[in-house]
Parts: sequence; C-alpha cells; structure tokens
Amino acid sequence: MSELYIRVAEDENEEPMEIPSEDDGTVLLSSVAAQFPGACGLRYRNPESQCMRGVRLMEGVLHAPENDWGNLVYVVNYPKDNKRKMEEIDAASAVKIKRGFQKTSDLIVLGLPWKTTEQDLKDYFTTFGEVIMVQVKRDAKTGNSKGFGFVRFTEYETQTKVIAQRHMIDGRWCDCKLPNSKACPDEPMRSRKIFVGRCTEDMTTDELRQYFMQYGEVTDVFIPKPFRAFAFVTFADDQVAQALCGEDLIIKGVSVHISNAEPKHNNIHQLFPNFPGGSASLAAMFDRSQYQFPSSHV
Repeated sequence: MSELYIRVAEDENEEPMEIPSEDDGTVLLSSVAAQFPGACGLRYRNPESQCMRGVRLMEGVLHAPENDWGNLVYVVNYPKDNKRKMEEIDAASAVKIKRGFQKTSDLIVLGLPWKTTEQDLKDYFTTFGEVIMVQVKRDAKTGNSKGFGFVRFTEYETQTKVIAQRHMIDGRWCDCKLPNSKACPDEPMRSRKIFVGRCTEDMTTDELRQYFMQYGEVTDVFIPKPFRAFAFVTFADDQVAQALCGEDLIIKGVSVHISNAEPKHNNIHQLFPNFPGGSASLAAMFDRSQYQFPSSHV
C-alpha cells in the first residue's frame, strides 16, 4: 500500500494535522506522539452510529479501521492522569500570565509650578518611557494651573520607577503618586487637612487660601479665635495635603511648619490623661476649632 497521510487533531473541533503512514498503511504511535506529546492512541467518530471508536493499537503500531483510514479526522487519546496534569498546568500558566500583566494607571503629579505646561510635563516624563497622556489641571474660570496634574505611561515598569522617586520639574521638587482610588483597598483614607504651625496674627484666611492654592484646590481655611499661632487648611485632594506634610514653607516672610491635622477627640486621653473634667471637657474645648492639635505641637 502506498504512503498516505491521515488527519489527526487534539480535539474534534480543532484544525487537524496530517501524520504520515508507513508503507503497509499503518501509522506508528511514535509518529503521532512526535506531534502530540503524551499521545497513547487514536479514536474516531463512527459515521453511522456517531459513537466514538478506538483505533486498534498493537506493539506501538496503529491499524486502520477496516483497512482504510478514509477521510475521517482522528482524535488523539491521552492517559487520563496526563491530560489532567496538562490541564492543570495550562490553568496555572493562565493565572500566572494574568497576574503578571498589570495595567498602568493615571498618576497624580503634585507640587507643579504654575508655569509648567502639558508639553513641559510630557518632555520631562518621556525620559522615563513612552507617555500615553499628560494633563495639567486648571481653574475653569481663570485658566491658571491648580498646581497639580496627571500622567500615564504605556509600561507598568515605567510607572513603578516614576513613583519610586521625587522629580525636579521646572526647578521644583514634585511627587508622582497613585490617586487614592487606585491605591491598595486596605490603605486607610488619609486626611485632606493640614496643620499650619508658627502662623503670625497678620496672616488672614484669604492670604492662606491664595498661598496654598498653588499646590491644589483649597476647600477651607480655618484660623482659630482667639489667635493661637496656627491654622488649618483643607484641600480637595488628600494627596496634596499628604505631600506637604513635614515641609517648612515661607508665608509673608515667616517660616511655617506643615503637619497632619488629626480628627477631633482622637487620642485625647493619651494627650491629656489628667485633664480636669475628663474627655467631655476636652471635647467641648476642641469643638470650637473642629480640629485637634497634632501631637507634635501639644
């Protein structure tokens, strides 16, 4: 019998591959296994009964059903254990691939100089990798920069590298971070308020608002009365507030120190364990300012 090829597939619905037969019309199992590693036999669907039938295998040689392979598509048989292992390996590989592929996110760039343009941002961050998008947030009425913006990269590795360091943009140090909505869900929400220490009596709420607007949108400024040499400033974005904490800034020629503003009633017993009247009296006192002194200023 002349040499011919039979059509073999791993599954009935997959495109078959042609496997060569021997001179006597048989097919070696090794020829099948060369294309389908782990194969232990063949089966086919009987055209009449529509049932699957196995191909006779003797000493590593597959024999044609009724001495004719015909135009049927033969399906590879695998040992059950081997097939299960292969499926498990494929599933595990799929999980690894899924975990390994991480999409980039919009990063917030804090502390931008007012003069920085979107082209300036793009020129700077392109030195790290391909940039998809840059944006400088501006006031809708004036068109002036709000002191922060956004950038997005093509590669996740580039994003990681950019977040890991501070950036000198137009002569000023800036921070590049993930917005809270993209951060780890286990990370607690951070305060949008800052404590401004070492204030002087001639500083007004309007002056403080105008000064801090260069860093981001300001939603509230509070100066306690009677004057106590400090103030509170609230930003629309907590990232802006956190970026300023620990900084010493010059306002009207005076050096002020920025730190976290903690919620009122927080840690009152630890700060004033022997205060007459207990926490109720303390709470009443702090209700006037709606905030508590940071522990470093008590």
